[in-house]
Amino acid sequence: MRITLFTVDEANELLPQIRARLERIVMQKREFDRLEARMAILLVATAGAASDNPDAIELASLTEKRRRLGEVLGAGVQELHDKGAMVKDLDKGLVDFYALAGDRLIFLCWHLGEAEVSHWHALDSGFRGRQPLKEAGLE
Repeated sequence: MRITLFTVDEANELLPQIRARLERIVMQKREFDRLEARMAILLVATAGAASDNPDAIELASLTEKRRRLGEVLGAGVQELHDKGAMVKDLDKGLVDFYALAGDRLIFLCWHLGEAEVSHWHALDSGFRGRQPLKEAGLE
C-alpha cells in the first residue's frame, strides 16, 4: 500500500472529488445492507424449499444483485484509496488522510456533512480521538 501525505489544504482541495464519490458509495452501502437484511429473512423462509419456490427465486436474485453491488462498492473504495483517502467507515462516510504533524504521522479526519477537514487524530486513536486542527496548530 502506498501512503500519500497531505497537508490540510491538499486534503481540502481533494474533498469535492471525494465527497461526490463517497456519497454514492454510502448510498450503495445502504442498499447492500438492505439486501443482506432481506436475504437473512429469505434464508430462513427457504430452508428446505424447492428451487422454484418464489422466495428461493427471490433469494437467488438478491444474492447475485448483492454480489454485483459488492464489486461496485469495492471498486469505489479502491478509487478513493488510489487518491490517497483512507475510507474508514462507510456507514458514517468517514475518511482519513495521512499527514505529518512535525515528525509524527497522523490522520486528518473528515466525514460527510463537514464542510472541510477540521480535525485530526493519532493513527491508533480513531474517530473517538478526534481533535480540532486549531488545538494542534495544524490549520
